[in-house]
Amino acid sequence: MAVGLFALNCVAYVVIWALSLLRLRLYPRRMVDDLISHQRGLGFLTVVAATAVLGNQVILIGKEFTIAIALLALAVILWLALTYTVFTALTIKREKPSLAQGISGTWLLAVVATQSIAVLIALLAAHWGQPLRLHANFVALSMWLWGGMLYIWIISLIFYRYTFFRFEPDDLAPPYWINMGAMAISTLAGSLLVENSTISSDAPFLHSLRPFLEGFTVFYWATGTWWIPIIAILAVWRYGYRRLPFEYDPLYWGAVFPLGMYAVATFRMAEALKLEFLDPIPQVFLGLSLAAWLATFIGLMRRLGSGLARNATRG
Repeated sequence: MAVGLFALNCVAYVVIWALSLLRLRLYPRRMVDDLISHQRGLGFLTVVAATAVLGNQVILIGKEFTIAIALLALAVILWLALTYTVFTALTIKREKPSLAQGISGTWLLAVVATQSIAVLIALLAAHWGQPLRLHANFVALSMWLWGGMLYIWIISLIFYRYTFFRFEPDDLAPPYWINMGAMAISTLAGSLLVENSTISSDAPFLHSLRPFLEGFTVFYWATGTWWIPIIAILAVWRYGYRRLPFEYDPLYWGAVFPLGMYAVATFRMAEALKLEFLDPIPQVFLGLSLAAWLATFIGLMRRLGSGLARNATRG
């Protein structure tokens, strides 16, 4: 199953890159407008997370370290370009939306992108010799810490928007699951750093920070866990009580990723910190994430099928 999904992921990665470059060629002005938009600009950071996560899969499934290094280089370039372009543009814009209109769970993709690079570097560092291993672990640690600080900044605004502004069902878009997903991938990065710290001669600063790494990894996991019930309750309110139609939207992929990442993060944390009593949790969330992926994939195929049928009828 993992190999099949990995192959599909490689195809999807190439196709989405091709479509994105085609859009840039045909509609450059609209793409730039999206890039500097409070509502859509941070969404471009999915390309960083996608590139780094694909790099992880290349290591764990494909065992191709050269390709993983190339994907890491691309992810870092994209992270630097997009992070500083988007945040600079949002800062210097003259016309800005209110907090209620401008902030959403999509903003936390800045955290996911940062932590995805930390994860990929930590995975690669375990296979490198000195002094590269030492340098890589330091960069991974720095990215992990920066991602955590960025989460604190952004989630404070999101939580404030939740509790002090009018909240309509339409406001609860699927990317709000990234509230949890950003903490899940932070947990994963922390768990890998804990594992790398066990070899004290290769990363002495990680070994000295091990209690801190373990404490903050559990902190991230606990925070992500706290979000799951409240987002689930709000989803029931959105679809059950307020009766919004449950139909396919590309944004639902933003809910699939956090579920799968929570399963992986819990599994790796339980392994790194010897918390075997947590083992049933990743099994449950693996099933949930697979069900969510399947439902969303079927929705995508139906949407594409209906679009092709309409075009054929018009033709």
